[in-house]
Amino acid sequence: MSSEQGSLASPAVGTNGSSNGHKPKHVREQVDAVTIRFAGDSGDGMQLAGTQFTNTSALAGNDIATFPDFPAEIRAPAGTLAGVSGFQVHFSASDIHTPGDALDALVVMNPAALKTNLKDLKSGGILIANTDNFGVSDLDKARYKVSPLEDGSLAGYRVVRTPVAKLTRESVAEFKLSPKEADRCKNFFALGLVYWLYERPLDVTLKWIREKFAKNPQYVAANTAALKAGYNYGETVELLPVQYQVAKAKITPGTYRKITGNEAAVLGLAAAAQQAGKTLVYGSYPITPASGILEGLAELRRFGVKTFQAEDEIAAIGVAIGASYGGAIGVTGTSGPGVCLKSEAINLAVMTELPLVVVNVQRGGPSTGLPTKTEQSDLLQCMFGRNGDSPVAIVAPQSPVDCFDMAIEAVRIATEFMCPIFYLSDGYIANGSEPWNMPKLDKLPKIDIKHATATNADGWGGPGHENGEGETAKGEAGKGGQFLPYKRDEKLARPWAVPGTPGLEHRIGGIEKQDVTGNINYEPGNHEHMTRTRAKKIENIALTIPDLEVTGDADADLLVVGWGGTYGSITTAVERSRKRGLRVAQVHFRYLNPMPKNTEAVLKRFKKILVPELNSGQLTWLLRAKYLAPAEALSKVQGKPFLVSEIEAAIENMLK
Repeated sequence: MSSEQGSLASPAVGTNGSSNGHKPKHVREQVDAVTIRFAGDSGDGMQLAGTQFTNTSALAGNDIATFPDFPAEIRAPAGTLAGVSGFQVHFSASDIHTPGDALDALVVMNPAALKTNLKDLKSGGILIANTDNFGVSDLDKARYKVSPLEDGSLAGYRVVRTPVAKLTRESVAEFKLSPKEADRCKNFFALGLVYWLYERPLDVTLKWIREKFAKNPQYVAANTAALKAGYNYGETVELLPVQYQVAKAKITPGTYRKITGNEAAVLGLAAAAQQAGKTLVYGSYPITPASGILEGLAELRRFGVKTFQAEDEIAAIGVAIGASYGGAIGVTGTSGPGVCLKSEAINLAVMTELPLVVVNVQRGGPSTGLPTKTEQSDLLQCMFGRNGDSPVAIVAPQSPVDCFDMAIEAVRIATEFMCPIFYLSDGYIANGSEPWNMPKLDKLPKIDIKHATATNADGWGGPGHENGEGETAKGEAGKGGQFLPYKRDEKLARPWAVPGTPGLEHRIGGIEKQDVTGNINYEPGNHEHMTRTRAKKIENIALTIPDLEVTGDADADLLVVGWGGTYGSITTAVERSRKRGLRVAQVHFRYLNPMPKNTEAVLKRFKKILVPELNSGQLTWLLRAKYLAPAEALSKVQGKPFLVSEIEAAIENMLK
């Protein structure tokens, strides 16, 4: 391929990007799937470029999976390694589960982006480099002594040297923008070039530009010109002799939208409140990567959602517990460091047996750790990170789309069993996106909540119970009309009484209570009874959740076990391994406490068990401790999700 830069041509271009003038002959190659990454400084607009490419590919009918990667430092110096921002898109003509492993194409806006991302570009892959930002100072910030564009180190790739900044300024010169404003358009020039490379239409992005900058026609014209100029550049220069086509995917008919995990969690929580006929109160303190849930719920006030941005994590969970005590659905959201601060209040919810949903979008730790990177290291924290025997329920969505269903399930469990529950997401699925076949409203699960009253016989969701003397209590009232706040139903859930309800005066709090009556009680036998009862109630949740489902070979030599956001990588690795003739099966935990009731029976069927986790082996530890399972950990603690190839290699190694 020629290394000459070529010049910007400007034939007339339609809104779909097709040229109306002379069209050079290019080879078109049909491919099943492509993985590309946009990378540059945090101010280069790479997240926007990646998002627009994703939206366009989704509307073009491809299956998609994305992985945004943000700088860990809020204001890292421009052009440095710490300031690199990236957005990876995997789009395909067939069903996919991950944002891809090795990159087919990499777009870099500066040397720092090249240095931090080049290792992921496959041999022979396309590298589009903005040569305008490869000056001496740019190279120095990225710790290059010699430009990699000149030293021959990129000989194994198809390098497209493009003066993106210069060509962008030329394309928007007529709109009289300041140099800074003109440079802000260069992400659209790069996007236009990649649109040409993969035969993507421009219409979706052009529409977005018109709507986004509707109040500033100058910006509409400039960004439109930059996008089309990038497309024209690919159309007219001789640097790119091949265009790639990815056909539409065969998908189940329905109404689809692109959705991230955090967006799905927002809609799931709001839908759960609607299905329960209750107000949702979300108390939160902003923290990466959970802040998007607070922002999303704040926009849903018309659906009876109330949000409160607290002054700290402790106040945030206090609001949520107070809302639950008042009869609303109390939810609080945070990441691992916030869970530490909330632990005492979570224990209050355990003791008072109030429904509480704690959203934990995990990130790299400990302490501040890697605030914008993904990890799965909070499982044991959620299981045991409180004083005393204090079991709580734990669920974990497996994909961005699954965040919707598991948010509803978290509310269902919390209100049905009157207990706190962790919704354990992670930065990978929270920020990643995929197509979502939107469910019909009449297909959503119902959440039936009945508050206690002074007269009903099943105010806590179950029949009246004997009061210990052979008589049936009316509602939850004992002899003399006393309300019994800890008189339980068949699931061991206590009644949920709204404060101010006549006849239901009672006390709850952090000091141990007497069984049934709720009076303060320090007797050793009562404390042990209440401790075991609270634990048994959590165990009873297993009666209402689905069994573990084994996929793959029934007589497999190896079982691969996962939880949370590892689902896509594990599923793809198992599928590829089976195609190669290896006998492998898979199970994935979406319910972690309690685990499904058939867990022990499933684990005993296999002599070898592999557990890939983005931690040092926490689920592995639990499975070995509880079930004596021969589980072996595949651990990765790098702030990055698993590559499919990493799990494939581990499968092959265990089956040798």
